[in-house]
Amino acid sequence: MELPIDHFRLLGVSPASDAQTVLRTLQHRLERAPDQGFTLETIRARADLLETSADVLSDSQRRQAYEAQLMAIEQGGEGEGVAAGLDVAPSKEIGGLLLLLEAGLPSEAFKAAFNCLQPPQAPALGSGREADLSLLAALACRAAASELRDQRHYEAAAQTLQQGIQLLQRMGQVPDERVKLAGDLHGLLPFRVLGLVSRPLTATAERAEGLELLESLVKRRGGLEGQQDPSLPQEDFQAFMKQIRLFLTVQEQVDLFGRWAENGSEAAGFLASCALTASGFAQRKPERIAAAQTRLQALGQPGVEPLLACLHLLLGQIEQALDRFGSAAAPELKAWAAEQSDDPLAQLCSYCRDWLSRDVLPGYRDIEVDADLDAYFADRDVQAFVEQQDRRQARGQAGDLKAIDPLAAGDAAWARPELDLESSLPPPPWINPGATETAEPHRPPDQEQASGEQASQPRPRSTRPKAVLWIVLAAGVALIAGLWLLRRPRPEAAPQPPPPVSSQAPSPSPPAPPQTAAPVPLTSADPSQDDVRRLLESWLAAKAALLDGRSTAADLDQLARPALVRELRSQARRLEARGQRQKMEATIRQFSLTDRSPRRIEADVQLDYSEEIRSGDKVIEPRTSADLRNIYVFARDGGTWKLADFRRR
Repeated sequence: MELPIDHFRLLGVSPASDAQTVLRTLQHRLERAPDQGFTLETIRARADLLETSADVLSDSQRRQAYEAQLMAIEQGGEGEGVAAGLDVAPSKEIGGLLLLLEAGLPSEAFKAAFNCLQPPQAPALGSGREADLSLLAALACRAAASELRDQRHYEAAAQTLQQGIQLLQRMGQVPDERVKLAGDLHGLLPFRVLGLVSRPLTATAERAEGLELLESLVKRRGGLEGQQDPSLPQEDFQAFMKQIRLFLTVQEQVDLFGRWAENGSEAAGFLASCALTASGFAQRKPERIAAAQTRLQALGQPGVEPLLACLHLLLGQIEQALDRFGSAAAPELKAWAAEQSDDPLAQLCSYCRDWLSRDVLPGYRDIEVDADLDAYFADRDVQAFVEQQDRRQARGQAGDLKAIDPLAAGDAAWARPELDLESSLPPPPWINPGATETAEPHRPPDQEQASGEQASQPRPRSTRPKAVLWIVLAAGVALIAGLWLLRRPRPEAAPQPPPPVSSQAPSPSPPAPPQTAAPVPLTSADPSQDDVRRLLESWLAAKAALLDGRSTAADLDQLARPALVRELRSQARRLEARGQRQKMEATIRQFSLTDRSPRRIEADVQLDYSEEIRSGDKVIEPRTSADLRNIYVFARDGGTWKLADFRRR
């Protein structure tokens, strides 16, 4: 047998060592013979090989000739490890392999020992050679796997351990060492799972293997809450789950936690509910949020009422959401919500947004979405889902909504037990990678306080159809502190040269005939074009008065949504702080409705617009004029039509 090692490395000395150092090292190595249970024959063979190397390196002439030989081999372009190998007699093979292991070459020692135990060169059954080779293979296997693990080659380390276990099982030798190998293999499991599931999503086979290993790891523990695996304490397991969730898609988490929940794991049920909520919110699928609500409610755990209120909110069930949040939120949570706004709906929206951004949306490989409630409720699928609920209630057909749970075989009926709760439920520690406490909502230090001038949307207690309530939610979202950043105030549009009027411009409408002004607020379910036009004129007149430093009799909160009102008031305050006034004139020249639905009206408007900035009698910015063409959007909030947005056409 040829060992891939030279005399220097076998003895454990450097090429610069003198003869005295070589002899001292030899004596030290002989006195420290391995005590793992090798036979005397192997120990003697090891000593003979050490003495042979020392003889060569301590004799100046033999050493000079050996070094010249090594130099010639290296200059020949061959690798040092193999080319400078040492020939070992068959009687001393095991001793040589033992020295190879001691020299820090465990992989080479394991491969050589493995080959020696294969037919036809396998030793006689029950012989000392068989026992020594089996023990050496076990020790080298553990050391090689440990080396691969340190290099983060977890799958290679696992394959090495599996190969060693199979070898020892076949030989029927060293059962204690076989148990150690099995323990090392199990200890690799979390690292293997992490290495496999972190592969690209296109590596489906490897990722599927990683998910299978994850399930076996959790099963061995006795579930997420189990303590049956002493090799992985609960604290370490929670840290592992936080890390592993970052590499799992939302559907993979829905499937995994759903299966574990069916086996009775409450933590898995909670995580499955969170995954369904994240999936439904990100993909605009309210039916998944309904399934999440069913699962969360079925847990029957104390403290989930505020979370259920958020799910009601996302389903457009405003009355139920406000009732749950108002009756069950902890005092600390209510105090935090009160800091966000005076309006109950805006408070709930703030909490829902905070919950989504902290505990629900993070932790999925394929979800990168902000907790934007406005964008969610503006989605057509979400609106269709809410409208379907409204129609059901209006017809009085279905008492309770049934949600299709993608984790269950059939429909899950809604159950609504009333729980006496004191605080919100802290989710399992591994729910949010990077979050440590979830009992109370975290408030960012730079979060804006809700403006004192925000309008509170009144919430009638009547049993009105919910068809008009989803838009109330959108109005409430605008009240969330920090959701609407103070944007640069915009006039109806900046004065610009008049754009060319396209052939599709609305036909000129005759001046509106004098008639009784439309009532404010505009509450007609089907307002006429003239009604909507007068609503816009009222807004433009009120805006002009406010920017000019004059008071207005109009109730701005009945003309426009809170975001536009807040922006207008902020612009007026800045002008006042600078001692300036803005003289604005906007006259509607053409007005036509281009799109309308029970909740939304869109108008194409052409304006004669002019403005100037004054400070007292001094003109700061001279008057500029322009012909503008804008698109105005009106929305019905709680039965009242308001200006919701506008943009240049």
